[in-house]
Amino acid sequence: MSWNPSQYLKFEQPRLRPALELLARVSLDAPRTVYETGCGAGQLSRLMAERWPKAQVVGVDSSAAMLKQAGDTLPNLRWQQQDVAGWKAGTPADLIYSNAALHWLPDHSTLFTHLMRQLAPGGVLAVQMPRNFAAPSHTSIADAVRAGPWRARLEPLLREKTPVEDPSWYFDLLSPLAQDIDLWETEYHQVLTGVDPVKEWTKGTWLSTFLQALDDPAERDAFERDYAARVRIAYPMRADGTTVFPFRRLFMVVRRAA
Repeated sequence: MSWNPSQYLKFEQPRLRPALELLARVSLDAPRTVYETGCGAGQLSRLMAERWPKAQVVGVDSSAAMLKQAGDTLPNLRWQQQDVAGWKAGTPADLIYSNAALHWLPDHSTLFTHLMRQLAPGGVLAVQMPRNFAAPSHTSIADAVRAGPWRARLEPLLREKTPVEDPSWYFDLLSPLAQDIDLWETEYHQVLTGVDPVKEWTKGTWLSTFLQALDDPAERDAFERDYAARVRIAYPMRADGTTVFPFRRLFMVVRRAA
């Protein structure tokens, strides 16, 4: 999937809030080497560079479009275009931070173990991932895929299982490698404005995968309208013009054993 930074950042503030809450729970005084994996347009990399001015902060992402925006905005930081699944830290990291990125990657057992092993002893892995995949915002995509003439082309893009496991699964996986684990979930009741805001939200992420797979503009528009109608029912606009969009996220801050 190719990323559209402007679409993703339409909801910059509600997307930024969990990232800031994750960063606030990282209790490192003076890390020397900080990596943001899945850094996107680099807003969080900038904040980490401001919080720890003596640290070497490196943003890693697979999207050239996102990294171009990051580099144009923050030319003094380091940026690496690389798939996070195959990424290795140049030097053992004091902090690996990842906000809303690792759910795109498969095989979390291998991935999270790999990331823990890129940390220096006592280093921290801080991760936030959406865990909203059973909500209508996401299940309605599958419903729209199966309801139209595009089914044969789009159905193979659906995930067979949720990409994020239960919190206890990550605790059991990481405990043998960890000195301590801080693990929690938050459901945000986001108040959105505008026309079809839930559709616009997912159009910046998961929905985009399916839209980009349809070459015919008319068919693409028809699929988008079908999905929009479904989430409009699931998340109705209130009398004041706002739409409440509950969204669950999983957080973890894991310190590697010394």
